[in-house]
Amino acid sequence: MTTTATEPSETATRTGLGILLGLLKSVRPRQWTKNGLILVALFFTINLWWSPEDLSSVAGLVGRSLAGVAIFCAVSGANYLINDVFDIEKDRAHPRKRHRPIASGIVPVPLAIGTGIVLGSAGLGLSFLLGWRFGLTVGIYLALMQAYTFSLKKLVILDVMAVAAGFVVRAVAGSFAIDRVLIGPAGAQVPLDAAVSPWLYICTALGALFIALSKRRAELAEGGAGARAQRAALADYSVSFLDLMIAIVAPSALLAYSLYTFGGNLAEGANVPDNNSMMVTIPFVAYGLFRYLYLVHQKGQGETPEEILLSDWPMLAAVVLWLFAAAGVLLYNA
Repeated sequence: MTTTATEPSETATRTGLGILLGLLKSVRPRQWTKNGLILVALFFTINLWWSPEDLSSVAGLVGRSLAGVAIFCAVSGANYLINDVFDIEKDRAHPRKRHRPIASGIVPVPLAIGTGIVLGSAGLGLSFLLGWRFGLTVGIYLALMQAYTFSLKKLVILDVMAVAAGFVVRAVAGSFAIDRVLIGPAGAQVPLDAAVSPWLYICTALGALFIALSKRRAELAEGGAGARAQRAALADYSVSFLDLMIAIVAPSALLAYSLYTFGGNLAEGANVPDNNSMMVTIPFVAYGLFRYLYLVHQKGQGETPEEILLSDWPMLAAVVLWLFAAAGVLLYNA
């Protein structure tokens, strides 16, 4: 007897290993790359809050940042589980998503809901160990993502803005994770303010909005006439409308990042050199944007942004080179 996508094999449903692997797949480990945003605040506070010449000054910050990443992996996994339960019928109408463990029946719905509640509750509870502001940010993220799952994802424009807001919340959480924990020479904590430049949040919002709009375009192009059955908001989009919004957001993101690199001359509060040397990183950001547009428009990709980052070596190379160039500028101008 042939097994369909909505009728899982008996082996998959009867073995605990199959269910466990299904749960692991459902929390989307590939999507955890998004939580790397939490480390951005640590990276761009080099020579402001910590120095690479004094590893003792950064050990605590690194530990807290990585703990923040782990907490967001847990709460984002909880969101994906609840989302897949809520979208189970729409996923079954999608040519690729119908193979997801919950949509295909490998992971029982009650188990998915229970696991989601446990992960979300544990992540929220642990988040307050990093400070009440970090905990509050995690709570806001959970509330935002649940609002997205149950309502906002159905509303044109607000759906992509909610996705972008989720990325901004991650960036804010990263600065709160390392706030007020720098250890001084005498072993006492040195009070700090979350002094990460607002430009980080502007660039994050515009970049995330660009990716979200590109994702909607790819979904609409691939789904065709059945796109509405897969995602309600797609009924109010068109490829031309999405292209227009992308044409506004993409150059805005590049301009915002360029202004940020001007340092003290224009980007007040930014931890970048006043000699404008951070501008050498602009070509890597520009190439990344253009490469992404190429993959979306010429290769029909964009529906799974995490796969682009992990599988497209030119894009990955641009990100790595950008990180090395930015680190080099910050260290050289220490």
